[in-house]
Amino acid sequence: MDRLNHCTLLQLLNLELLNFQTFLSTGSNLGDRAENLRQARLRIEAEIGRIVRASSVYITQPWGVRDQPDFYNQVLEVLTTLSPLEVLAKNKAIETKMGRVKQDKWTKRLIDIDILFYEKQIIQLENLKIPHPFLQERNFVLAPMAELAPDFVHPVLQQSIWQLLLHSKDELVVKILEE
Repeated sequence: MDRLNHCTLLQLLNLELLNFQTFLSTGSNLGDRAENLRQARLRIEAEIGRIVRASSVYITQPWGVRDQPDFYNQVLEVLTTLSPLEVLAKNKAIETKMGRVKQDKWTKRLIDIDILFYEKQIIQLENLKIPHPFLQERNFVLAPMAELAPDFVHPVLQQSIWQLLLHSKDELVVKILEE
């Protein structure tokens, strides 16, 4: 019995070592925004990995195109065994399954799921850039990210999330949703 427990413990430890920390941003400004985020969390947990922590839900003014409804945004810390490209593919598949229709940049959407960070990796591919290239300019990402991991250091900018939020020039209103 002790040998079995020992083997099981080692297997669990090895499985935990194969998990990669990733931070995902979710957003919605169409339909039942809170339900859209909830559905995204359920699908992320089923298809990408275990959600370790979730920020509060924030209500935010739209960034880019202003003439649209406010967004609900949330950041999730997820442990995954998937590669960054696999996470991207799953994100896009979840968005499609939930009914997202690809439109112009920064316009209204049922659900949006972006990879903010994958470990401390820096990835520059045509279809995938990690860290997310604009996160330091967007308080709707920085505020919930700072709630979860204020000391996380951006691997390119070499500043903590908290420092990025304090020095952000984004003036759009971002506040925790009171339920």
